[in-house]
Amino acid sequence: MRLLLVEDDRLLVDGLSRQLEKAGFSVDVAGTAKDAVLLGQQEDYRVGVLDLGLPDGNGLEVLSQWRAHSALFPVLILTARGEWQDKVNGLKAGADDYLAKPFQSEELIARLHAIVRRSEGRVQSTLKAGRFELDENRQSLRLADGSSHSLTGTEFRLLRCLMSRPGQVFSKEQLMEQLYNLSESPSENLIEAYIRRLRKLVGPDTIATRRGQGYTFNDAPE
Repeated sequence: MRLLLVEDDRLLVDGLSRQLEKAGFSVDVAGTAKDAVLLGQQEDYRVGVLDLGLPDGNGLEVLSQWRAHSALFPVLILTARGEWQDKVNGLKAGADDYLAKPFQSEELIARLHAIVRRSEGRVQSTLKAGRFELDENRQSLRLADGSSHSLTGTEFRLLRCLMSRPGQVFSKEQLMEQLYNLSESPSENLIEAYIRRLRKLVGPDTIATRRGQGYTFNDAPE
């Protein structure tokens, strides 16, 4: 699940990026309002974290430009503690949630999962598709026979992407965009390797190949 982190504090960025990646996010970072506007408009993010105090502008202006250009991914804004007007203005500008600094990374991650679930029309932390249940908190997959299997970070992100939109065809390029950040340059062969590993869990027909198009998750019961 691809995330845009807009924050200019490098120390905070380094620590938070590691925690977010452990939680199943692929993180891109923007340290300025200018870079944030461009990335938010050009890339396909599932969620964003936006600090309001940026060196070259206000985060609310960034959010307004995103929304004006139909960048509709859910956004959590970071505010200074006690700045209630920033919270109100952020929600009015199109933010989905807010969190005051300083904060615990566990709370931030929980809030991010919550707003993503809301954007997908879900209320639980378990993503269900046909016979399969993906536990976002434990990063594990439950099969129809009741057995549970732990997933690696990349396996989890890939399966979550496919299961979140059953029946939709994802090209290799689209999957790579969701699995890796802009600083990484993996080979497309990695997608094929992870698909083979996941098929050993869910079965070869559940993740179907559309020749010349990509992959789709078949959630129809047997």
